[in-house]
Amino acid sequence: MPILSLAWKSLLNRRGTALLTLIAIALSVTLLIGVERLRNEARASFANTISGTDLIVGARSGAVQLLLYSVFRIGNPTNNLSWDSYQDIAAHPRVAWTVPLSLGDSHRGYRVLGTTPAYFEHYRYAGDRHLALAAGTRFSDLYDAVLGAEVAEALGYGLGTSIVIAHGAADVSFARHQDKPFQVVGILARTGTPVDRTVHVSLEAIEAIHAGWEGGAPVPGLSLSAEQARALDLTPEAITAVLVGLKSRIATFQVQRFVNDYRAEPLTAILPGVALSELWGLIGIAENALLVVSGFVVVVGLFGMLTAILTSLNERRREMAVLRSVGARPGHVFALIMGEAGFLTLLGAALGIALLYGLLLGAQPLIETRLGLFIAVGAPSGHELALLAAVILAGFLVGSIPGWRAYRLSLADGLSLRL
Repeated sequence: MPILSLAWKSLLNRRGTALLTLIAIALSVTLLIGVERLRNEARASFANTISGTDLIVGARSGAVQLLLYSVFRIGNPTNNLSWDSYQDIAAHPRVAWTVPLSLGDSHRGYRVLGTTPAYFEHYRYAGDRHLALAAGTRFSDLYDAVLGAEVAEALGYGLGTSIVIAHGAADVSFARHQDKPFQVVGILARTGTPVDRTVHVSLEAIEAIHAGWEGGAPVPGLSLSAEQARALDLTPEAITAVLVGLKSRIATFQVQRFVNDYRAEPLTAILPGVALSELWGLIGIAENALLVVSGFVVVVGLFGMLTAILTSLNERRREMAVLRSVGARPGHVFALIMGEAGFLTLLGAALGIALLYGLLLGAQPLIETRLGLFIAVGAPSGHELALLAAVILAGFLVGSIPGWRAYRLSLADGLSLRL
């Protein structure tokens, strides 16, 4: 206890340098643990994007590409899936349900998804959570639209708002289906998935707005009003992808083989979980690089502490000599320096954790709203505690270097210095 008291008084005497060192350690710990927390929560959110779907079927392509455009609304398909092929898959005796998806249009930068009411019944996320409506109802009329939470909030839309869908991802005037506006009838509750950034309409609506269009542009001289389109046969000719649920997971590979060997057209069936793992493996490289960078920030902070203590040693040789002269042993001097380093590290780690939790509490709503990522403000995980322990141990090890140097300073060397 006397050694700790001396260490505390010594730090107070050099409070300016000690405070800067403390801030550096606290910020580095905040960054290190914050990156680890974001990494784990992002991984969990990523894995929970889609649940309960056994297979995703689309045109022949890579598993990651099919997953990206069908689930994450990123990129475009290499080709479409014919409606006849979709019906063959839906009629397979092992298939319990299917959800057809049609992509290719947008509204002010947000993807438009054509689907059926089965989408709201069978789409699951975060384990077994259903899609829920925050307001309104599901689409029932041909020109009804249901918005994701982010779309409604970002664009300021409410129930009854009239919206115009554009052909393709670019919302330019010549590509808009202005003659067939939609009305917002429902807004989904926030899910933290790409559903929040999607405008949902019926498959028939996708066919209706493209009636009289060919090759991504209206046919000259052919114009069909919204009411005239209602009278047409709006059965789709092709769709983008299909979510498939099976009666038994034992049949997963059997149905996957049936799709992959389908002779009418080249198709691909992927397991969402396997494709998610493959995609995360690609993203994980950047994730690990970020963790390494934050680790180096901690190292820089600890080296800053080492530099500060070593620099002060030459100024404190008289202090060490006086301690030795009043009975302090070399081990006491070593413990004094180690106590200072350990105290700075422990206090810096505690302040870093407190700063991290303060930032999480303040930024949690903003992160969830802007990024669709929920960051839990809970007790540190086992891995986070292990990282903290490693930082504290490293702090003590760094403190042993100036401690050993102070240990070797002789009493005569200290007393021979002039004030």
